[in-house]
Amino acid sequence: MHNQLKDIDSKELDLPETVFVRDVESKVFQSIVWHCLTKVKDIEPLEGNLFDSLLGREILEGVKGIHVEQDQKKHSVNIRVELNISYGISIPEKAEEIHMKILEDISKLTGLHVGSIHIIFKNLIMPRLKKEQKLEDLLQDRVKTAKPAADSDYYDESF
Repeated sequence: MHNQLKDIDSKELDLPETVFVRDVESKVFQSIVWHCLTKVKDIEPLEGNLFDSLLGREILEGVKGIHVEQDQKKHSVNIRVELNISYGISIPEKAEEIHMKILEDISKLTGLHVGSIHIIFKNLIMPRLKKEQKLEDLLQDRVKTAKPAADSDYYDESF
């Protein structure tokens, strides 16, 4: 049997390379980026519009500002993120922090090379005035301590 294998031409045993295809939808990348952004303080992603909330679309469908472009030939992904940043925060430092979080998670979870991450700061989040914050805190306290309208002690059975 061993002698028979020696007589066979090696080209007959060469098998074609197996082609491995891995498709990752853009929504997966958007979810990963969204998760990264939730870990970073002092920023907010752009949100969807009123129609998105009325139609009951999912959070990721209503979020604007996370754009993904895949390059199948280079097995890489290019990401553009638009977001808002709090007033008084160093933009270069925050951009570097966001860049590193996205780069690490995308590479680790998908195995793809990240070609570019373009971060666009669209707007500033202004600090709330102390008076506005106090009013909001007071309103939340009153909502928490308010009695239900149909309190059983207040209404009798004839109601």
